[in-house]
Amino acid sequence: MEYLSGVVERITFINEENGFCVIKIKSKGFSELVTVVGNMASVNVGAVVSLKGEWKYDSKYGKQFCVYSYKETMPATIAGIEKYLGSGLIKGIGPVNAKRIVKVFGEDTIRVIEDEPERLIEVDGIGPKRIEMIRKAWQDQKEIKNVMLFLQSHGVSTAYAVKIFKTYGSDSIEIVKDNPYRLADDIWGIGFKTADRIAQAMGYDRESYQRIRSGIIYVLNEFANDGHCFARRTDLIKRSSEILEIGEEDIESAIKNMLEDKTVIMEYDDAIYLPPFYHSEVGVARRIAEIVRTKSKYCSYNPSEVIQSIQEECRIQYDDVQVEAIKKAITSKFMVLTGGPGTGKTTTTMAIIKVFEKLKANVMLAAPTGRAAKRMSEATGRNAQTVHRLLKYSPLEGYKNNEENPLDCDVLIIDETSMIDIILMYNLLKAVSNDTVVILVGDVDQLPSVGPGNVLKDIIDSGAVTVVKLNRIFRQAMGSAIIMNAHKINHGEFPVLKGGKNSDFFFIEEEDPEKIVELVRQLCKERLPKYYGVDPVNQIQVLCPMLKGAVGAHNLNAVLQEALNPSDISVKYGGIFYKVNDKVMQIKNNYDKNVFNGDIGRITNIDREEKVVYIKFDENEVEYDVTELDEVALAYAITVHKSQGSEYSIVIAPFTMRHYMMLQRNLLYTCVTRAKKVIVLVGSKKALGYCIKNSKSIDRNTMLVLRLKELFSTT
Repeated sequence: MEYLSGVVERITFINEENGFCVIKIKSKGFSELVTVVGNMASVNVGAVVSLKGEWKYDSKYGKQFCVYSYKETMPATIAGIEKYLGSGLIKGIGPVNAKRIVKVFGEDTIRVIEDEPERLIEVDGIGPKRIEMIRKAWQDQKEIKNVMLFLQSHGVSTAYAVKIFKTYGSDSIEIVKDNPYRLADDIWGIGFKTADRIAQAMGYDRESYQRIRSGIIYVLNEFANDGHCFARRTDLIKRSSEILEIGEEDIESAIKNMLEDKTVIMEYDDAIYLPPFYHSEVGVARRIAEIVRTKSKYCSYNPSEVIQSIQEECRIQYDDVQVEAIKKAITSKFMVLTGGPGTGKTTTTMAIIKVFEKLKANVMLAAPTGRAAKRMSEATGRNAQTVHRLLKYSPLEGYKNNEENPLDCDVLIIDETSMIDIILMYNLLKAVSNDTVVILVGDVDQLPSVGPGNVLKDIIDSGAVTVVKLNRIFRQAMGSAIIMNAHKINHGEFPVLKGGKNSDFFFIEEEDPEKIVELVRQLCKERLPKYYGVDPVNQIQVLCPMLKGAVGAHNLNAVLQEALNPSDISVKYGGIFYKVNDKVMQIKNNYDKNVFNGDIGRITNIDREEKVVYIKFDENEVEYDVTELDEVALAYAITVHKSQGSEYSIVIAPFTMRHYMMLQRNLLYTCVTRAKKVIVLVGSKKALGYCIKNSKSIDRNTMLVLRLKELFSTT
């Protein structure tokens, strides 16, 4: 083992996931900078480091010092202090302020910041607000260094260490020591596997109840991530045994204890639920039954007279199916209106709204996402809100509209209902009074919700409520190849791929993934913007079946960011550069910021000194600390699943057999129906054919159909 010390001149590379760094240090006795490699993720430019390790020779990079352990001390020289403070270590001090501070305090700078931060007022451009920010950031970085050193000694990455510190603060070390499995429950992005790795490094017993319990909850959450409300007992035991690498008898014993203390709930002999999914599923069924059993105050009206009056006023003629839908809306308490593109869902919904307004009803409109709510507003000319906003959700108080404070409306119409998962539907129905008429609108043939459950399909399949399915394609929609091909796909027929000059549906055949990537780049950057006169970032959306692979969303985002965004103002997080003007998507609900999973925005500004990124979602500009950037992803290309409830002027979609795991009819159908003006499919006919043949979407574990049938069989 050898020793080396010096001043960190620059950080050449850092892997945010595992903390591996390549740094250059100036060391006494060496004429050139020394390359140092190893896990030193909390080290900063300008710091003085004492390193323990060994010299190695890399055939590509030459002589390097490989670090096994290190200590960091404060820089002693004025130049070192300035470089240290200007490195971005302290929020509120960038290169400019670092120079100003050091000019005033010289070699005494570190002591002043540590012991007398109020003296920073002596520096031009630094006021009380910034002093407080610097004071807090200095204290935080001291504490976080201790946390990082502790966590890194147990194999935890820098990115996770920052999250842990932000959650637990100065108690981080004690909490992690006491129960590392809490990390999986408390911190978004840290799953059971990471928590388990930390626990194992700390010497936790592999067969402890704490570990097995956490592992079972992890597996149930994995089932939920796949859309299931519960896991079959045998599946849960088998999967938990594989993940935990222990015997099934230990898993069975732990499940027994968890059932006793209500950590999990079992029904129908072998369906094991996490409590939120169980109570939501039971609650949705109960609330539907209660609403349906309450007599409608509108059933005494003559629907035909009201419809005739509306038709005369608006000079419109509804077809027989639409008239039937309007009549059923008036006479039902709970109704589903479903149908594909071009079948008149919007027109019928508008007619239903007008009829109820004529009857002096207070009608409320909502949709699951901001984009879907905006579309609903534009289509109806009425105010539509997101479901969360409708229910007045706040992180601290939950849903303010609930069973004790129901929505003040006579009629509630929800669009894009296929996107609503079981938990959100339960919270919605809790806030609906029994007297309210509920109308769910959506295309049941689209992909189901990202979250657990298959709510719209289950409600339809139960036979418990009135369902109107619009099948007829209106004449004006027949001129659209997008609409005609969408219906062909939905009926298991191969689409017409020959697109003429005025067509809105195009197919470019290409098997080679690298050539597909280049085609997508050309289509986005040159061909489509030039031909249609559109903004490639705002009006073109690339939709992918998967995230990974050459033609997956991750790689295409990197390619398209380079092609479409020349900005050189950026910040790096998690191995990704985020640049001003980048198109990004929120990938988790953040109620504090009022942004939700699937919302798309643009980066408007990056303050590298403050370590803050500003993102604008519609009219809402939101501030993100750099460490919160794992909540967003580049969105030049997104998955088809994430596109639900949205429409885009132009869609480009690569489909190849490399995606075969995801190739299903409802995925292709959803993809095609996202395009308003033009869709360009790029890939192989074989992949399209595979999608169309594969009509069996993966069944989700839900009991909602059974629960509804049981409730309605007793009436």
